[in-house]
Amino acid sequence: MNEEELLQVAMQLIIHAGNAKSECMEAIQLVKSGDFSGSIEKIEAANQSLTHAHHAQTSLLTNEARGEHVQPTLMLIHAQDHLMNAITFRDLAKEMIELYTRINTQTS
Repeated sequence: MNEEELLQVAMQLIIHAGNAKSECMEAIQLVKSGDFSGSIEKIEAANQSLTHAHHAQTSLLTNEARGEHVQPTLMLIHAQDHLMNAITFRDLAKEMIELYTRINTQTS
C-alpha cells in the first residue's frame, strides 16, 4: 500500500469514526429530550458508520497479514485514536440511553 492509499484509509477511518461519534451525541440529546426511538435510530446509524470504519481498518489488517507491512504514520495513529474513541463513545451513549429509559419507565 503506497502512502496515498494509506492516507485515504486513514481519512476514511477519521470520517466514519467522526460521523459515529456525532450520531452518538445526537442520540444522547434525543434521549434526554424523551425521544427514545430517535435515540435508538441514531445509535443504529452510529453502528453503520463504525462498520464502514472497520471495513477501512480491515483493509489495513488484511494487507499486513499478506506481508505488506504498513509504516505507521501520525495520521494513521490519529485515525485509529478516532476509531477507538468513537467506539467508546458509542458504548457510553448506549448505557446512557438505557439509564434514561429505565428512569423514564420508573417515573411513568
